[in-house]
Amino acid sequence: MTLPRIQIYDTTLRDGTQSEGFNLSANDKVRIAQKLDELGVAFIEGGWPGSNPKDVEFFERARDMQWKNALIAAFGSTCRVKGGPEDDANIKALLDSKTPVCTIFGKTWTLHVKEVLQTTYEDNLRIIEQSVAYLSANGKRVIYDAEHFFDGYKADKVYALETLLAAIRGGAETVVLCDTNGGTFPWEIKQFLKELKPALNHPFGIHTHNDSECAVVNSLVAVREGAVQVQGTINGVGERCGNANLCSIMADLELKMGYQCLPKGNIQRLYELSHFVAEVANITPDEHLPFVGKSAFAHKGGVHVAAMRRSAQSYQHVEPERVGNKMRVVVSDLSGRGNLLSKAEEHGVEVEGTEVVPILNEIKELESRGFSFEAAEASVAIMLKRQEYGYKAPFELIDFFVNVEHRQGRGIFAEAMVKVRVQGEVLHTAAEGNGPVNALDIALRKALTSYYPRINDFHLSDYKVRILDSEHGTEAITRVLIDTRNSNSRWSTVGAGTNIIEASWRALADSVEYGLMVAH
Repeated sequence: MTLPRIQIYDTTLRDGTQSEGFNLSANDKVRIAQKLDELGVAFIEGGWPGSNPKDVEFFERARDMQWKNALIAAFGSTCRVKGGPEDDANIKALLDSKTPVCTIFGKTWTLHVKEVLQTTYEDNLRIIEQSVAYLSANGKRVIYDAEHFFDGYKADKVYALETLLAAIRGGAETVVLCDTNGGTFPWEIKQFLKELKPALNHPFGIHTHNDSECAVVNSLVAVREGAVQVQGTINGVGERCGNANLCSIMADLELKMGYQCLPKGNIQRLYELSHFVAEVANITPDEHLPFVGKSAFAHKGGVHVAAMRRSAQSYQHVEPERVGNKMRVVVSDLSGRGNLLSKAEEHGVEVEGTEVVPILNEIKELESRGFSFEAAEASVAIMLKRQEYGYKAPFELIDFFVNVEHRQGRGIFAEAMVKVRVQGEVLHTAAEGNGPVNALDIALRKALTSYYPRINDFHLSDYKVRILDSEHGTEAITRVLIDTRNSNSRWSTVGAGTNIIEASWRALADSVEYGLMVAH
């Protein structure tokens, strides 16, 4: 049996922006909409025209753009109770947006009709039907969002159905059942839809929120019960606990359930899209999201990695490449030899199984002292590199000295001295910096530049410090993580100890050695 194609209705640009800390400019909205169109979603809800200047600008710009796969939708409400759609400012703004699709929401729950709208049940049905009919008569395809549908259905099944039938009489092409408060469970969704479908007999969709951590599964259950449209957001952003995560839904539909919701092959763009949206919104990606998180296919336990090296299916439910992601091996005190062998292969380091045992023991011992290698793969790679037959380190530390003092008229002053052996020659250099680590970095570079000119392409891109046992006060162990980049790649190294300068030096030295000997 051929399953129906599921319409993906993306509301990241409207409902998603109601998420705390998730903000988009009009230009951001255009960029994300273009990516969504490339992915192949059916509808992109651009915002609520008339509610703010950004949404007005978005619709003006979208009007003149060529869209390959998606239809742009403008969102709004039914007309006000005291009046009709022909003189309603909200309805006029929807028409002025000149989008092919208008999505309007109306009240389903008797509590909202009485206490929020403060009107009669009959008047609520009237404004639903008239608003949809007016937009339809003006050439718009209309999607009707039944706000709080499932709460309304629990309160009064007959009236909840009547609101849907009013929208259908008005000409809505799809009625969308909304779990606006996010409190409905999957078994309730299933039961309610089984009861509702015979009386409804019209295309319907689903719009869920994640307040009970059920948004994705509720959407999937609705599809199994006949929903032809799923509304949600990229990465599940949205008000309170978020909307249904379309990344998970699209992957589940196509890879697990046999439905098609995107043009063939486009599901492989999911990882890229997920991170693009986070980058444009200037927020840190949630790397633990299913399918699209960087950690979604990361393996840390030694037993798991050993099994994965024999069969990739042993601890992965799908191939990560199918959504554009990749499998990763994480090294920690929980690692076995397989973790290190996989990491060596990843970085092109040639070591035998027995050669990684001392490194594995060293990692476990270092992690007990405060090191963490999960986010410092370059430190692991350089430890492995040092085990290669015939490997010679690019430099050897003999001494370093750091002085920080306050000088009158100059303020805080940092100076570092570094003595290193490079290709048999002992070099003694000193440098000033705006801090002790910066001074060490500059002094080391001065010593190495004439031998390794490409060190000038290395740039410190991030420096993180974490106090591990704060109950020890200023005697606490400090972990330092350094991110370094060149024109082609980026790598992270770690150091730890009760002396922050020593911890920083270890991370810095590993970073330089990795950049010279392993990085491309």
